[in-house]
Amino acid sequence: MANDWKDRLGVVFSTNPNFGYEHENEEEPETLQPSKQNLRVTLDKKQRAGKSVTLVTGFVGTEADLKELGKMLKTKCGVGGTVKDGEILIQGDFRKKVLEILQKEGFKAKQIGG
Repeated sequence: MANDWKDRLGVVFSTNPNFGYEHENEEEPETLQPSKQNLRVTLDKKQRAGKSVTLVTGFVGTEADLKELGKMLKTKCGVGGTVKDGEILIQGDFRKKVLEILQKEGFKAKQIGG
């Protein structure tokens, strides 16, 4: 209990002798099969200093599986990128290539916009 201070941020003191700190236990959703995924591939330039990135959204599954998919896409495109907030960002305009890779891997993916 001595090292639980991070778990109780926001609650300083309680007069209730039976008070218990609530812990948020968010369960990650199970990863769907690639054929049941509904991925969307778009080009995004907003708030990126004019630089374009290919954005893959709509993935349903664990964070580890999303990172693995992102790493595979970055490797096959030969560029950098990141995985955060449930999205995969690939540096540059690689919409067609990412779409082809996803479809070859069995994912249900479509291009949104332009």
